[in-house]
Amino acid sequence: MAEAKYRYNKITLSYEKIDNNLFYKLKMLLSYVLVGSFFAFTFVILTYTVFDSPKEKILKRNIDQLTLQYEILLSRSDQIETILADLQRRDDDIYRVIFEAEPIPGDIREAGFGGVNRYKNLQGFDQANLMIAATKKLDKIAKQLYVQSKSFDDVFDMAKNKSEMLAAIPAIQPISNENLTRLASGYGMRIHPIYKTTKLHTGMDFTAPKGTAIYATGNGVIFETKESKRGYGNHIIIDHGYGYKTLYAHMKRIIMREGQKVKRGEIIGYVGNSGTSVGPHLHYEVHKNGVKINPVNFYYNDLTPEEYEKMLEISSRVNQSFD
Repeated sequence: MAEAKYRYNKITLSYEKIDNNLFYKLKMLLSYVLVGSFFAFTFVILTYTVFDSPKEKILKRNIDQLTLQYEILLSRSDQIETILADLQRRDDDIYRVIFEAEPIPGDIREAGFGGVNRYKNLQGFDQANLMIAATKKLDKIAKQLYVQSKSFDDVFDMAKNKSEMLAAIPAIQPISNENLTRLASGYGMRIHPIYKTTKLHTGMDFTAPKGTAIYATGNGVIFETKESKRGYGNHIIIDHGYGYKTLYAHMKRIIMREGQKVKRGEIIGYVGNSGTSVGPHLHYEVHKNGVKINPVNFYYNDLTPEEYEKMLEISSRVNQSFD
């Protein structure tokens, strides 16, 4: 038989016997359950908010590993970008310079991807910024690699046609180099023989007797022939390709026709005094992509270093031009 239980009554200052009926037992049981549930709930909350479960620990470890791999990927992509930038610099400053080709514009090399948001499916994740940054960088590198690959294809084609290009670029004097004193005026600011004002002389004047042979300075096609009593007078323009054209002015007689192919060193006409000219001479110009440039840089095929130095000295004199 269970022992009777008593509790102390502070009002009566006496012990009273506890009635262990069913209601009392249920009440005590319910209190134990509520207290136990409270502590259990508190324990669970603390466990899942402060401490990681084994599964969470595995997932976090995997996330850390993936984050590290992404960072390594970004680092390697930075290295690839550095190498690619060096290739682009060599392509623009060396390879294309050798073959007289224009560098690829920066807006083409750096062009991005247009259209809708390409990275929408990567948004909304905890590491979305990292994934989007890596994907953008890889897309940019892929685009630049494609552009560079096409550029190298062009350079390869230019290399195969190197001999043709070298034969086409103006590289000799249009007048036989028997006497360098025939160079009367060079490229630059010169005194106009008629108006007596200083203006840009866009070519070089070679004095020679009427009827002296004029030679094509590079392979090409006769782009224009014109007979006139003004300006350039009777003149020829040769299209050499690769952005080069040459002009031969104040001729006495033209022996070529438009569309005719010519070779370097072939006679195209004879020195005269036609057009705006004060004496028999050949006015010779070199155009690159539509811009008139100094022809003195294009005589490397038939001048010795000493002759070239003399040519530079004569052409730099500020004197009166012949046209």
